[in-house]
Amino acid sequence: MKLHKIKYTAGSLKNRKRVGRGPGSGHGKTATRGHKGNKARSGGSTRPGFEGGQTPLIRRVPKRGFRSIRRKIYAIVNLGELNRFAAGTEITPLKLKEEGVVKKGLVKILGKGELKKALNVSAHSFSRRAKEEIEKKKGTASYV
Repeated sequence: MKLHKIKYTAGSLKNRKRVGRGPGSGHGKTATRGHKGNKARSGGSTRPGFEGGQTPLIRRVPKRGFRSIRRKIYAIVNLGELNRFAAGTEITPLKLKEEGVVKKGLVKILGKGELKKALNVSAHSFSRRAKEEIEKKKGTASYV
């Protein structure tokens, strides 16, 4: 088979429906749109979310809360997760990202778990207990 020898088989090509071209075409007058109604008119269609006059879902569901566009989203790291690093290691948000502990965003260290070695941790935020635990183990907790 060669591309320049390919032919269409009978009935595989269909003529385009040309609407509104007079009564002889079979698609004249109303141009297959039916009589009257919203869809029969130019520009006539319903907006997204329109449910035929029923109160739309977006208005039926109660609105709750508020989310600031300036909110800070922290990636949470617990103290127990920091035990994978060697003692005395300088831990930064970049290092945590390289190790796969966090994916993205600001880093907050929380006090869940037990820290077993002295580490120098720098992050965007610390919980009070996490900071105390790091300093109790003779490590440092500094802000980025």
